[in-house]
Amino acid sequence: MNFFGTFFRAERPILSASVVALSLMALDVHAFEGVVSTETVDGTENYSPFVHRSYPDQVLFGDLHFHTEISFDAGLIGTSLNIHDAFRVARGEKIMSNTGQPIQLIRPLDFLAITEHAEMLGLSTAIRTSNPSLLQDDWGRRIYDQFGEGQQGRMAAFSEIIDLATVQGIDPTEGLNLDGDIWLDIVQAVDQYNDPGTFTALSGFEWTFTPKGDNLHRVIIFGDGAEKTSQTRPLPFFLAPDPEMLWDYLADYEANIGGQAIAVPHNGNVSNGLMFNRNKFDGSAMDAEYAAKRIRWEPMHEVTQIKGDEETHPLLSPDDEFAGFERWDVSNLAGTAPKTPEMLKYEYARSALKVGLEIERDIGVNPYKFGLYGNTDTHTALPTTREDNYFGKYQHTEPSANRHNLDVIPTDDPALRILTAQESASGLTAVWARENTRKEVFGAITRKEAYATTGSRIRVRVFGGWDFEESDLQAPDFVSNGYQNGVPMGSDLVNAPDSAAPRFLVRAMRDPDGANLDRVQIIKGWIDAAGETHERVFDVAVSGNREIGEDGRAHEPVGSTVDIENATYSNSIGSATLAGYWQDPEFDATNNAFYYVRVIEIPKPRWTTYDAAFYGIPLPESVPPTLQDRAYTSPIWYTP
Repeated sequence: MNFFGTFFRAERPILSASVVALSLMALDVHAFEGVVSTETVDGTENYSPFVHRSYPDQVLFGDLHFHTEISFDAGLIGTSLNIHDAFRVARGEKIMSNTGQPIQLIRPLDFLAITEHAEMLGLSTAIRTSNPSLLQDDWGRRIYDQFGEGQQGRMAAFSEIIDLATVQGIDPTEGLNLDGDIWLDIVQAVDQYNDPGTFTALSGFEWTFTPKGDNLHRVIIFGDGAEKTSQTRPLPFFLAPDPEMLWDYLADYEANIGGQAIAVPHNGNVSNGLMFNRNKFDGSAMDAEYAAKRIRWEPMHEVTQIKGDEETHPLLSPDDEFAGFERWDVSNLAGTAPKTPEMLKYEYARSALKVGLEIERDIGVNPYKFGLYGNTDTHTALPTTREDNYFGKYQHTEPSANRHNLDVIPTDDPALRILTAQESASGLTAVWARENTRKEVFGAITRKEAYATTGSRIRVRVFGGWDFEESDLQAPDFVSNGYQNGVPMGSDLVNAPDSAAPRFLVRAMRDPDGANLDRVQIIKGWIDAAGETHERVFDVAVSGNREIGEDGRAHEPVGSTVDIENATYSNSIGSATLAGYWQDPEFDATNNAFYYVRVIEIPKPRWTTYDAAFYGIPLPESVPPTLQDRAYTSPIWYTP
């Protein structure tokens, strides 16, 4: 569906403002040359202007961080759904959940990646099948027996496993050879469900490095089928306790097997300042080689998921009233160390993008020139992201009247606790592609023509260039003009003409089955001549009769139609579509900068509010009763 090439064909521009560039960094800004070509090989013209179209013309939604019963921290505490169940529900089928409740998505996903933990890959399967190797080991037998003692015994055993693996860095299954052919089974099952043109199935794994409880996890995504992925094995952090060792693994995979793979960090918000540090993991100063290696293998960042949103934080962005969405900001992942304010700069995406500009100024390479996407990190094999259809992160947090006050991060210090009510229903990855195939989906991710949503299927497209005009918003060739005369999200703006400032064209549309849109914004970050970084939020288009002031902001809120008691809302406010033209009013051609788009919905009930209405229970005090879901595009960068 050429959403932005057809839906907006007769659209009037809803609102325009004066904004700067939002961009996305592409591997090749000329990846889609010839987007308006209508000539055949022999030089004659075709009547159809779309015969030789080469630009991405459809948006696809999916989940690239996903666990089933195979992962130790899913299967060991109750998840029974397997890979086949996962693909069935992702493709739109109704199935029974882990707790025996019927579950179905409102619409199928377009793609799904299975990313089981590389660590202790066969442990949960070994316990379920009474594996002899496990039972002959003293530790294995004791853990097996504990799992047979009911929920209390299972949670005690699970806590011991988590402490050994993630806090102490010890592999309790070493030498037991429990994984067997599990990896081969995974990649072959993935191939079974890959249906080019209809549904894309991807394989991967999670590298679950958590030194002293600080989250440094990466999700590895392969762009290949089983003919290549079967020739490797998932790399546990026990064998590679440093991100550089993981990047070497990826380089070896590409060099020796001829495949494609990337690593994607997530949940810097619980890394206690480590995820986007200015130094290498060993504490030494970052150099250009290290920075280039990082951005080569980590071109994307998972900005929103079940363990909190990490676009920005109120202490980092005090002038942004939409900062601090779905926060987890009290401790590291293990709950073993409290959060301090100085850690925040190195944990959130917006500040990391600015840190990247600082590092680039010092060493010439930006290690944090990443795109943005979102995923669920579900451990139920159920990719539910809507507030009104949220099935939790674990089997024991599937819908029930008592799921709000369970510990997610158990700790002796109440100030460091995270409760299940604080789980976020996030998120989804959206990609702009020419067709629904592995090549196209993986290609969109690696060139960063992808974006994140916090759960709804908001559609958003942005182009940055030097010569766009406001009238381009309503042109029928909006998309082809955008590629021919500008760059899409994830790309670089280069060769600034004298006295020119970047101009942006943005179009957004609500989820067809969701909430109207409040506003469309461009977030700009830049570094000045003195080496100081700055950020500013600009409203590009707003709904209703509100006006954008000279400061680039519409300060009047959109309002709310939410009935908290009944968990309902109305689309009587907001807009179904918004479009805006923006030129940066403060552009300095000597300063490096980035721009990304944020699209915000009107308020609607949070999943905990739906629970309260459905079960007749009190609202939890730890979270607000409403939220405003949103989308974040990958940036567009400007480099002098």
